Formats: sequence, C-alpha cells, structure tokens
Amino acid sequence: MKDLVVIGGGPGGYVAAIRAAQLGMNVMLIERDHLGGTCLNRGCIPTKAYYKNAQLLGEIQRLEEFNLLPVLTELDMAGAQARMQKISAQLVSGIEKLMKGNGIDWRTGEGVLLDAHHVRIGEETIETKRVLLAMGSDPVLPPIEGMDLPGVVDSTGMLALTEVPRHLVVMGGGVIGMEFACIFRRFGAQVTVVEALPTILAGVDGDLSKRFTVMAKKQGIGILTDHRVERIGQDEQGLCVQVTGKKGGQVLQADCVLVSVGRKPCHGGMDLPALGIACERGAVEVDENYQTTLPDVYAIGDVIGGVMLAHVASEEGRVAVERMAGMQTHVAAVPSCIFTFPEIACVGLSEQAAQQQGCLGATGRFLFGANGKALTLGEAEGMVKVVADPCGRIVGVHIMGPHASDLVLLATQWVQNGTTLTQASEMVFPHPTLGETLHEAVLDALGRAIHAVSRKAAR
Repeated sequence: MKDLVVIGGGPGGYVAAIRAAQLGMNVMLIERDHLGGTCLNRGCIPTKAYYKNAQLLGEIQRLEEFNLLPVLTELDMAGAQARMQKISAQLVSGIEKLMKGNGIDWRTGEGVLLDAHHVRIGEETIETKRVLLAMGSDPVLPPIEGMDLPGVVDSTGMLALTEVPRHLVVMGGGVIGMEFACIFRRFGAQVTVVEALPTILAGVDGDLSKRFTVMAKKQGIGILTDHRVERIGQDEQGLCVQVTGKKGGQVLQADCVLVSVGRKPCHGGMDLPALGIACERGAVEVDENYQTTLPDVYAIGDVIGGVMLAHVASEEGRVAVERMAGMQTHVAAVPSCIFTFPEIACVGLSEQAAQQQGCLGATGRFLFGANGKALTLGEAEGMVKVVADPCGRIVGVHIMGPHASDLVLLATQWVQNGTTLTQASEMVFPHPTLGETLHEAVLDALGRAIHAVSRKAAR
C-alpha cells in the first residue's frame, strides 16, 4: 500500500511528491504526459526561451543607441524552436532524476481515481492511504464559430508554429496573450490584441496597466479593448476575424489567431462530483488543509482554481503534504511575473484592491527614468509603486521595468513580513542598482523622496 498517490506531475504534483518522500512517505506519482506539466513543456519555460530570443532581437535593433554598427539579423524560427525544446527536455530529464533520487515510484499513464483509497493506472489498481489531485488546467476555447479552422491555436499551438505569422490576432489581453503579443511582435509579426474588458492585464494595478498599454502601442502592437470576437472565417487571404466594439464592427485579417481567454481546471477525464468531490465552476473545493469533500483525497494547483501559477501550485503541494504530516505550514505572500517588454511583477494588493478592502493608507511611486542603472541599460521606461495600509505596513508592491521579476523578490519579503515603510526606508541600497527604485518609491510614500519631487509633505 502507498502512503500517497499523486495524480499529475506538473509543478504542483512533482514538488508534492518530492516533499512527501522527504517526510518519509511511500509515494507514487502518475503523469499521463511528460513530467513538469504545462509549465515545463508547454508554458512557462518554452515561452521564456522565446522571450530571450525576442529580447536579443530587440537589443540588436538598438545597436546604434550604444554606438555599435547595426547588423542585419534574421530569426531562425526552427533553431529557436529547437533551443526551446532542448531546454524543456533538459529540465524534464532533471525531474526524472529527482524522482529516482527520492525513491518515488513514477508511472506514465492515465491515473483514474476509483475511490478515496484506490487509483487505477492501465490494468493495475493501486491501494493508497491518501490521494493528491494535481491535474492542472486546460485552455478555455470559447464557443465561437471558426475555432476549429487551421491557424486558430491555443498557447500550445503557438509554440508549435514553424514560421512567424505575418499578422497575428490575439484573443485576450491577459498575461498569456500579452506575453505572446510582445514576443511575436519582436519576431516580426504584425500583432493585434482583442480584449473584451476595458483594459488589458486587468489583474494588474491600474497605474501599471495604463502605462503598459501606451508602451505596447509604441512597440507597434494594436490593442482593441472593449471589443469581442464574434466569429472567425476564412478567405483566399487567410483568416478573417470579425470583432465588435462600442463604435461598431470590423474585420481583421490574420494568418494566425491565438486564443488566450483563460484556463479551466482539468479533471483528467474523471467525473469528480460522482466520486463525492464537490466542485464550483469546475474548480475542486478544498479546506485549509487542501482536503476535498472526499476524505483522504486532496487537491492543489490549477485544479482548485484561484491563482493559476506554477509556483503557487508548488507551494500548495508542499503545504498539503506537510499538513498530512501534521505540520502547520501555509502559503505566504505570492508574487506574480509577466514577461512582456518591459517586465511586470507584482505582489500583494493593488491600490484599487486596498481601497476596496478599506485598508489603503499611503502609496509611493518612482520612475525608472530617474534611475541611473536603468538609464545605462537603455531601459528607462516603467515605474515602481508601493502600497501601504493605514499603519504603514507595506501590503503591495508593483513593478514595471527592467528585471522586475528579480526585484519583486525583496518586495515579496516586505509584504510577507509586514515590513513598514519606515523599516524599508532604513535599508541601504547599493548604487547604482535597479533596486534603488524600490527604496525611492518607499521614500515617496513617506513624503521623503530624494531623486523625485515628492507629492507629500515630508515626515
């Protein structure tokens, strides 16, 4: 008998399996495809490999700015794809070695939950004390005419393209849509983003979303907010995307349409409610221990809805098995990163969310354009925004600019530890660094900004 069977080998499942093994559990991990799930094989890692290609292309196009002679550069799409696949394969191989090194019984196949203590894989039935569901999520495909046409793809299909489309239409201005929009714009495609909401990146702090919209348009990305795709057709020129907005409709010509309107929990082909597992809009319901309504069956990651991020699934997996072992751990402050140009990274509450929750105190801002390191890098666009509660505790930090995904690490520590503006202001930041932007934003919230004219009276 196993102590734990994990169904799903993505960032949530394999991390949970490793942590359970560390805690002395006899663990089996079942994955129907490749270890690493969507993140390593069809999401985070492959897109970041393409992101690096796009980043280098952008830098080469700006050589004259750094007094270097311009060169003609053409993207080798096949080579970029091969590099992407090599990186993913290397990471997957590494996880396979981790499974072996931790003594985890790893199986490839479709794991089917029979009841709380039995899982079937192929012709074999495994008896177990507990089961952890970590099947991840699938792309949402809206019921729109033309979704089955050649050239209409989801994020996985985008990574399989062997040529850069001349004109790409992106359905959805969320994280996935805007990342691909930025990457393929630098690859040379004409890009138009169609978003039904009034703004793109709706989950991002309003100040950053507005600024990024302007920056995206400067890069040549067309953005149609408050527009809906009604249908997709085809003619001799390619795909015809019919969109409707407040001022009427129009038809966009495209070689490729990326559908990125969201993701939904994956049940792995199982009828979970029939097994006694409650679900709300497809998301598995869990308690504070990540236990479902079927005792001894747990669930983590995208399958329970909420924030669908790889590192969230990993943390939930860790906490779930530690709770099984009687430990009282929890998931703390969770940062999120968006790999657009420029990068965006956030942790904690936005100004709007703090206002709605009645816990908005001071805010502070600082522009990368006034930071020496950003200027030397030639990446002076963007800003840092700090949000504090009425007691001065930092409850949110929002960064748009160079290396935002790295800068958010310190910000996460601030939010997690309840650091006050005064405490953060007393830190010494080395010069010249991008981190000084965080310090200046904190000082601005206190009315003490040094390298910007403060909007508040000093105190």
